[in-house]
Amino acid sequence: MDLLQYLPRVDAARSAIVDRGIEVQASFSTVCAVEYMKSQNIAPHIIQRVLLQPEQRRQAVQVMHKN
Repeated sequence: MDLLQYLPRVDAARSAIVDRGIEVQASFSTVCAVEYMKSQNIAPHIIQRVLLQPEQRRQAVQVMHKN
């Protein structure tokens, strides 16, 4: 995978939406999280990655904190 896919978001508002979507998934369901993120205009490939492959997102955060 390309490291550029794991760079942190520079847009704080969109980052907060994605974080909220992850919270919605944990509290309710993946379907609810998808609908929330879609309603906030998050790109489908981002929604899929953060909700269905959370291990990739967590690794990215760890890598960035090591540098």
